Amino acid sequence: MTSDHGFRLPRLCLPAAGIDLRKWAVVACDQYTSEPDYWEAIEREVGDAPSTLRLIFPEVHLDEAGAAARIARIQAAMRDYLARGLLVEHAGTVYVERRVGGRTRHGLMLELDLEHYDFAADSSSLIRPTEGTIVERIAPRLAVRRGAMLELPHVMVLIDDPEGTVIEPLTRERDALTPLYGTELMADGGHVEGRAVDAARAARLVAALEALAEPRAFARRYRVPEGTPVMLFPVGDGNHSLATAKASWDEIKADADPGHPGRFALVEVVNIHDAALVFEPIHRLLFGVTVDLRAALSDAFGAALHWTEVASAAAMRELVGKHARRFGLIGPGAHFSVGEIDGAQSTLGLDALQPFLDRLLEGPAIAEVDYIHGDDVLERLAQESGHAGLHLPALDKSELLRRVVHKGPLPRKTFSIGEANEKRCYIEARRIVPD
Repeated sequence: MTSDHGFRLPRLCLPAAGIDLRKWAVVACDQYTSEPDYWEAIEREVGDAPSTLRLIFPEVHLDEAGAAARIARIQAAMRDYLARGLLVEHAGTVYVERRVGGRTRHGLMLELDLEHYDFAADSSSLIRPTEGTIVERIAPRLAVRRGAMLELPHVMVLIDDPEGTVIEPLTRERDALTPLYGTELMADGGHVEGRAVDAARAARLVAALEALAEPRAFARRYRVPEGTPVMLFPVGDGNHSLATAKASWDEIKADADPGHPGRFALVEVVNIHDAALVFEPIHRLLFGVTVDLRAALSDAFGAALHWTEVASAAAMRELVGKHARRFGLIGPGAHFSVGEIDGAQSTLGLDALQPFLDRLLEGPAIAEVDYIHGDDVLERLAQESGHAGLHLPALDKSELLRRVVHKGPLPRKTFSIGEANEKRCYIEARRIVPD
């Protein structure tokens, strides 16, 4: 189970009995990056309790002084938690249910073999990105991983399993699985629980995953020639964390045993056909805007760009919807309009907009771009002085994997699985250095 198919059953570290799991579990480190108040509130709620907050680097702090000291504290906390027995080992996969926003998402914890992962734009690997990778985002995360004893995953990897052969049998039999953890989550995060998967059920899910990777079945599913490289695990969320794990393994593998734990990365696997899996756009929040963005966009796209004035943010959202060639412009202040680009690829106007933003970043027109989850957050922050926002359309998830197989990854930061409060929260950890 195994390396040929790019995965294995995990060896986990779970919080010990008696730990307040509500304070233990915090949301993915790359969320709320323009909202320091969120992380300050989490700090207050956690207090001195054991928490994964002490084991991660919230990226809201990336540009602050003292990064090296923060990383040293993170790595020291990992050693301390292990020495104090705050983490206990669990061998085998875990079935995960996350209830939030009136929906329940179903997942499965696995280790992926990083030798089968390539995040390049032309990747044809078994484990493959669905969006472009921002290479600059790897370096600060790699600094945390170097010298760390543990990894904590917020990576969600997809499988294309329309018949529901891998995870869905566990959902039907959930009451027969042994509970491992369960807690309400902070900050409107809903509820999460994990259950142990016994050996017999694990063997069945492994066989089902291997069947999904059968080359002829893959070719039929995506209508590609036989012999086309199989994509079993497209990365849905956390591509940069997985890319960091890959970069770390590449640094050490020349001197490492092939079974070194750093060769693998812990992820949650989710069926793209899960009804609770909702794809949300990732908007662009622009800081230090010194130009008339609407005029700059019109100059860049000429007659191909058409504008519609709208009276409110709600009207903008409704008009953009899932229309692939439309986007909303917020700013200056409470001014809203919708642009439509003729000839933009059906996979989103971002194919055209992202290069435009990259060019602006090279000069004085804008100082910085942040990637924002949530319409309300974008609308609030984009109306501040010197800011602007690009509201992007939602992606139809039925198009995603076919696009990746036939054309490669979408532009970086195109979509998000759910809103920020629905993102994966850290519960499980995993040793990434030999015992």
